[in-house]
Amino acid sequence: MPTNGLHQELKVQFGLVNDTGRYLTAENFGFKVNASAPSLKRKQTWVLEPDPGQGCAVLFRSSHLGRYLSAEEDGRVACEAERPGRDCRFLVLPQPDGRWALRSEPHGRFFGGTEDQLSCFATAISAAELWTVHLATHPQAHLLSVSRRRYVHLCAQEDEMAADSDRPWGVDALITLIFRSRQYCLRSCDSRYLRSDGRLVREPEPQARYTLEFKAGKLAFKDTDGHYLAPVGPAGTLRAGRNTRPGKDELFDLEESHPQVVLVAANHRYVSVRQGVNVSANQDEELLHETFLMQIDQETRKCTFYSSTGGYWTLVTHGGIHATATQVSANTMFEVEWRGRRVALKASNGRYVCMKKNGQLAAVSDFVGEPPPSYPPRGGRRAGPWRLSPSSPPGEDEEFILKLINRPILVLRGLDGFVCHRRGSNQLDTNRSVYDVFHLSFSDGAYQIRGRGGGFWYTGSHGSVYSDGERPEDFVFEFRERGRLAIRAPGGKYLRGGASGLLRADADTPAGVALWEY
Repeated sequence: MPTNGLHQELKVQFGLVNDTGRYLTAENFGFKVNASAPSLKRKQTWVLEPDPGQGCAVLFRSSHLGRYLSAEEDGRVACEAERPGRDCRFLVLPQPDGRWALRSEPHGRFFGGTEDQLSCFATAISAAELWTVHLATHPQAHLLSVSRRRYVHLCAQEDEMAADSDRPWGVDALITLIFRSRQYCLRSCDSRYLRSDGRLVREPEPQARYTLEFKAGKLAFKDTDGHYLAPVGPAGTLRAGRNTRPGKDELFDLEESHPQVVLVAANHRYVSVRQGVNVSANQDEELLHETFLMQIDQETRKCTFYSSTGGYWTLVTHGGIHATATQVSANTMFEVEWRGRRVALKASNGRYVCMKKNGQLAAVSDFVGEPPPSYPPRGGRRAGPWRLSPSSPPGEDEEFILKLINRPILVLRGLDGFVCHRRGSNQLDTNRSVYDVFHLSFSDGAYQIRGRGGGFWYTGSHGSVYSDGERPEDFVFEFRERGRLAIRAPGGKYLRGGASGLLRADADTPAGVALWEY
């Protein structure tokens, strides 16, 4: 399994929801805490940390303030401590319905309350002292078995999910966590749910719902009978075992799911490493050798392409592109230019990647498209490496179709929350704590998006986006930042969230509220 930064364990972030449906919030003013917020945003996001000392106590750190929740002997609570002290230690007591009771470890009292009347002074657990855990990380990720060090993926032939893969490669390694009625479901890439007996079912029935538990920063999934999911047998089939307490076999890590893509060149063939170290457009089907992990650098916005054979694309002598680099460097970074339904890639030598006559890729073009009228000079020799293949129209040799293959189902989150169907309407909200799952289909460099009931997304007057279309509209995805994309509507505007909470196609630039976690 690579250790070169390809696989990043997600720092599990979550919100705590009280009995009245309000989120625990850390405020800047006075470092006070309350339970007044109706939705999960940055102020409502927390990280669970193990206590540095011995024992079962844990710490709650605010993602917003970077400070720790504390409870004094008289029950007063705050989120002021820059370093965890004795009053910051809590014990998590999971309840049968999946909620948590939080007890101050040094003082033995329970934490709860409503609105701005929070305290840690209750001697017994009532409804006011129970908290629902709502994951704040993006719900689409890879799931890694801690004991086997193998990734969970869908085994379509065996009709099961198993932890037996060395790498989370391909669409079958995508897991979507669905939050329903204070519990979680594990949804496979083909939109089925994992039942505790290992079967995959179409509906999130009770046997396919789990209580989420944390242990030493890892996740465990407890079924309705009190048993935990674990990989079982030589094949690592995922199902509930006999254990009623989570051990190492029952623990999992969540890892970030980077986009995996295929590229099609102007000759209508897939870019591949099947033939060896050369990256060439010479295949007629998309399999592992044609799939590349695309990672975007947060600072430069440039990206790398990592192959299933274990190497990054890299610029070599004379402009060739090989899949041989084992570490990220300047020569493995490519600048992506979004050109409608096509992309162009510029290498570290400042030249564009193009397809040569034999299908091999090389960064030898100074521009995309036909040369300017003054280049080369009339009657003179070509002063540069530009060339046009007679097999394709001008400009196409530098352009590629880029297709996202590991998001057949899509969850979108913006700055204000998740995208979800608006109640009683055919429009979409962008500020919800819960999320809807949308289905993608691909066509010639663009995507059609289907929502609840199979209706397609489409744009109406004033940029409004609707979700009940009978005919699909084409939306273009632009991967602009690590973990974030921009969605361009048919009219050329970008989809954005806003103060109204409605999804609209009226943004001019792919930034800010027009970027979406996916």
